Amino acid sequence: MEGYTDTARQAAREASKILIENLGSIGSEDIEKKQVADFVTRVDRESERTIIEVIKEAFPEHRILAEETGGNRHEKGFLWIIDPLDGTTNYIHSYPMFAISIALQFNGDIIVGVVYDPLRDEMFWAEKGRGAFLNGKRLDISKRTVEMKNALIATGFPFRAKKLIDDYLELFKEVFLASSDLRRAGSAAIDLAYVAAGRCDGFYEIGLSPWDVAAGSLLVEEAGGVVTDFRGGSEHIWTGNIVAAHRNIHGDLIKFTGRLSL
Repeated sequence: MEGYTDTARQAAREASKILIENLGSIGSEDIEKKQVADFVTRVDRESERTIIEVIKEAFPEHRILAEETGGNRHEKGFLWIIDPLDGTTNYIHSYPMFAISIALQFNGDIIVGVVYDPLRDEMFWAEKGRGAFLNGKRLDISKRTVEMKNALIATGFPFRAKKLIDDYLELFKEVFLASSDLRRAGSAAIDLAYVAAGRCDGFYEIGLSPWDVAAGSLLVEEAGGVVTDFRGGSEHIWTGNIVAAHRNIHGDLIKFTGRLSL
């Protein structure tokens, strides 16, 4: 397992050099619109290319599912799931909240997850059955006492599905009134990493992509949290409808999210 994790961390660090070097210098000629409010930059592609090169050098037979170059999730074996820049809109505006997310799936199970925040030099990683870590320190949120009324919840608005905004704002209101407060960082990978680190107590969002949540989901699970889809099922990575939280409040969040018609 260490070889896989080391490769993911190396790939993240190599790609992060590209993100840092180009931060603050993105012009309109570097940006393309994939769909409404969803952008890709030259830096996304360069970062992804670097990550894939590092992985393919170590494991040339492994398959890749990446945000900008695609891939197929249905075959068995090893599949790397890559987001070379989670928080592209933040990055375009030099808003300091973005990350690289790299996960490794084997026969349908996520076995390695890495989320790297290059601005803070925070390397989160997890290995299935072996725990979650931040810069070498083990993460264990299960030892904390959390109640919904005191919980800090992270979320993200459905920017890829704006037609859901009315239902989503009703959900936002319900969670806001039931909790201590909400935060919206603009990077699902960081939100999940922060749940694993106990900086937030829960996270929910609609319509994310596998590369947004694959690595972060394993971080939360290995730190002692619970990750499901909006109705408590296990399809969160592929539906993109995700609830990740401390086990004490996960059921509370599911009561709210389960009422949405998706």
